[in-house]
Amino acid sequence: MGEYSIQDALQQFLKKSKLKTGVQAMQIEEVWEKIMGITISKYTDKIQIINHTLFISTKVAPLKNELLYQKDKIIERVNEALGEKVIKDVVIK
Repeated sequence: MGEYSIQDALQQFLKKSKLKTGVQAMQIEEVWEKIMGITISKYTDKIQIINHTLFISTKVAPLKNELLYQKDKIIERVNEALGEKVIKDVVIK
């Protein structure tokens, strides 16, 4: 039987577990500022992942428009930060 590090064992467990989506939902909140920058992060009220869709809430109208134009780039950046293709769509509220 091969030896695994705790990190490898946890990653294997999460790949097969339903907890994976919950962990990714928590990760997005942690990496949002790194992905999009301090200013966008500051004016974003809520970020969550539900069924491969990233929901972004903001009350700032110009920011909503800017995020709408950058949907593809947001999907690409978030998937890259999470290490796999988790996000398929973005909804701005």
